Amino acid sequence: MSKLTAGMKRRIKRKLSGEKPTIRIGKNKVSQELLKEIEKQLEKKEMLKIKILKTALQEDEAKQIASRIAEQTEASLVEVRGHTFMLYKRRRK
Repeated sequence: MSKLTAGMKRRIKRKLSGEKPTIRIGKNKVSQELLKEIEKQLEKKEMLKIKILKTALQEDEAKQIASRIAEQTEASLVEVRGHTFMLYKRRRK
C-alpha cells in the first residue's frame, strides 16, 4: 500500500467527484471475480470509485467492506462517503 499525502487525497477526490462508480457491490458481496475486476481497473486507471448497494450492507458497514477490499487489493483507501468509497493504487512501471 502506498502512503497518501493530503494533497494526493485532495487530487483524487477532485478527479473522482464528478464520475459515477464503475463497480457496484451487491448481494453476492465481495467475490474473487469482483476482486480481480477491481485489480484490473486499478491497474488501468490507478483510481477507482466503488458503490456498495444496500443488499450488501446487511452484516457489515461500508467502512469495514471498503477497508477489507483495500487490504486484499493492496490499494489505499482514499475516502468512504456513505455507501461509496474511493481506492488508489499506484501503477507499476
